[in-house]
Order: sequence, then C-alpha cells, then structure tokens
Amino acid sequence: MTRYYKEDKDDWLTVFLKYLLFMFNFLFWMGGLMVMAVGIWTLIEKSDYLSLLASSTFAFSAYILIFAGTLVMVTGFLGCCAVIREQRSCLSLYFCMLLLIFLIELVGGILAFIYCQKLSEELKQHLNLTMTENYAQPGKDDITRSVDKLQ
Repeated sequence: MTRYYKEDKDDWLTVFLKYLLFMFNFLFWMGGLMVMAVGIWTLIEKSDYLSLLASSTFAFSAYILIFAGTLVMVTGFLGCCAVIREQRSCLSLYFCMLLLIFLIELVGGILAFIYCQKLSEELKQHLNLTMTENYAQPGKDDITRSVDKLQ
C-alpha cells in the first residue's frame, strides 16, 4: 500500500516540477523579449547620438542586446517545448544553451568590468572634442542636432 502511495506522490511532484519549469521558461522567454526590445528601441530611438561617438560601441552594444534577447527567447521556447514533450534530446540541447548563455554572461561581465573605465574616459574625451570642434559648424548639422537633443 505504501508503495502505491509513494508512486502517486512522485507523480504529483513530477507534474509540479514540470509546470514550475514551464513557468520559469516562459518568464525566461519574456525576459529575452524585453532585452531584444530594448536593443531595437536603442537602435531606432537613440541612433541620432551615433554621430557624437567616435567608436561604434553604442551600435554594437545594441546589436549585442538584440542577439542576446533572441538567444534567450529561443532557449526559453526550446525549454517550454522540452518540458511539454519530455524528450531527452531537447532537454540536453536546452541545458547546453543555458550553459552557453551563462558563459557568455560571465565573459561579458568580466569584459565590462575590465574596460568600463577605459570606455568611459574615451567617451568623455571624444564627446568633448566633438562638441568643441563640430558644434554649429557648416556641414555638421547632424552633430549640432544631436547635441541640442542631448541637452
């Protein structure tokens, strides 16, 4: 009798964990959608400021956000499908993609920590140079509009 009770309890726990993992993957998918939306918004709405920057770091970071959001969305969708279909191969691929995302975030965090000060100094230096040399100059209307909009 206790043997049957234990199997019923395991089935209930398995179903609970399955739905919990499904909800986690849905939230993971929504987070990826938001990150991708921020990247697209940055490219569309803030592209006026690209003329003020010397390097393409701003645009590159927006593309990184779009790529990361897409990767997270695909991983979340794959996780939802893997949980529903209960296929070992889908679950293995899901685990590998989660591990890849974790490693990318780890490398990105380390690089951001290392280059934060250097990037900040470069940005300040070039922004000051651009404002003093190109503001209100003939043929530099894009820079003038960008500076005016920035203020």
